[in-house]
Amino acid sequence: MSDKRNIPDQKRRILSEKFELRRKLHKALSKDTGLPPEVRETHRSKLAALPRNSSFTRVMNRCVFTGRAHAVYKMFRVSRIVFRDLAGKGLIQGVKKASW
Repeated sequence: MSDKRNIPDQKRRILSEKFELRRKLHKALSKDTGLPPEVRETHRSKLAALPRNSSFTRVMNRCVFTGRAHAVYKMFRVSRIVFRDLAGKGLIQGVKKASW
């Protein structure tokens, strides 16, 4: 079940890496007020022509194990629930349960 939810996210990550340089270039040139309006407009249209899923804002952090989208730790890419289970079992390196 988690594989089906993670596939679109993985595709978005690949697309955003592929179009990153083009997107940044067109965005910077369309915002540059020193350029003539015609040049800025052409770069705006080129930016709009890029695929929507190539934007980094559409990338969703999902748990690798469950596909859960909420409460995902970026460093480990797992949800808080899975993180607690794995940390309790000692399967995450450098993490241990606090006790005092």
